[in-house]
Amino acid sequence: MPTWFMHKSIFKKVGGFVESDKGTPEDLIFFNKHLDLGGKICRVEDFLLVYSFHADQTTFSIHKNTIFTVRIERLQRVVLNDWPHFTIWNAGKQGRKLYKSLSEENRMKVGAFCDVDRNKIGHKYVPFDAEKRTNGTGIDIVHFRDARPPFVICVKMDTTGGDFENHLRGLHLKEGTDYVMFS
Repeated sequence: MPTWFMHKSIFKKVGGFVESDKGTPEDLIFFNKHLDLGGKICRVEDFLLVYSFHADQTTFSIHKNTIFTVRIERLQRVVLNDWPHFTIWNAGKQGRKLYKSLSEENRMKVGAFCDVDRNKIGHKYVPFDAEKRTNGTGIDIVHFRDARPPFVICVKMDTTGGDFENHLRGLHLKEGTDYVMFS
């Protein structure tokens, strides 16, 4: 998580942090509300601060599933509810987790999964409904070059030796319009 700073007027406009139970990602909730209110962000590449960690800091009380839930709620509300269809870029664990976490309405909009793994391409992802104990309708897994935007990308940056970044750049897509990162 990057560090961010703002003028006090921004803090007041957003309404401060959600001061609730330990384990609440109050900074992520604040950040999302800032964006939802039309707030802007600017990235600074320089290191401006170095943290020291200790075992009792609040950061370690926030479960990754809590953060995922906050992020998926905003993704659906701000992006996916307005898209008529989309492709999930990653037919592996993270893409399937995203799919399973979507509302039924947004699951119906998934046209395909895309990937680069030849062992997955040409097959289908068949979701399993644990409550109903049934398999859902299979969803095609296609090569990323054959996939139709917009994309929800569930690939972590800087983990493929630059291959993923080169593939994405080669498609000449616009972030926020043709794809969103969700990794």
